[in-house]
Amino acid sequence: MEKNQQVNPLAPSSAQNLRSDQESWSNHMEQERRQKRLKLAAYIAAFAVFQVVVILVFVLVIMKVRTPKFRVGTPRIQALDTSATGPGSPSFNMTILAPIRLKNPNFGPYKYDSSTIVFAYGDATVGQVAIPKSKAGFKSTQKIDATVTLSSSSLSSTSNSSLSTELSSGVLTLTSSANLNGKVQLMLIFKKKKSTSMDCTMKINVSAQTVQSVTCK
Repeated sequence: MEKNQQVNPLAPSSAQNLRSDQESWSNHMEQERRQKRLKLAAYIAAFAVFQVVVILVFVLVIMKVRTPKFRVGTPRIQALDTSATGPGSPSFNMTILAPIRLKNPNFGPYKYDSSTIVFAYGDATVGQVAIPKSKAGFKSTQKIDATVTLSSSSLSSTSNSSLSTELSSGVLTLTSSANLNGKVQLMLIFKKKKSTSMDCTMKINVSAQTVQSVTCK
């Protein structure tokens, strides 16, 4: 006698539990995918911000061309002869060792043309020194020590009157000025013209034969 085989359908509660589990798993996977997409978007945004910062730093700091500083330091007097009174005009003759400094603040070398530094008393030139064509390396200072002879022989009578007063007071005021033209080279490709100038005033203590102060604009 054959037994009738019957397939009992799943109970309603079991089917509902199965659907619930499937929905929970589906929701869980969807949440994980959403979190991954959010993380990816965050990474992309952070990378984009980083790139913008790098570009801004590159443009504003590295690629920005600044004016080099052209100065004379405190000279050392090697010889000094003055005359404030007497039968002749007031006069001075001196030899100084002048430390010339060119500071390049750029991220590339500064190649400059030859120039001349003029030393003056008032409006009259009392000496000069040539600066040869050269270059200052990036973020460095070019140092030139120049021996200069200064003389009042070319001063006018008006300047002589002022010179007599200064020599009698014991402090002689001289100026040094120059213009320097050149180019800053960046990344071995870009070149930009840049000029700089020197405008310094020095006060010399005649009796002590020393440079009392040097100020540059």
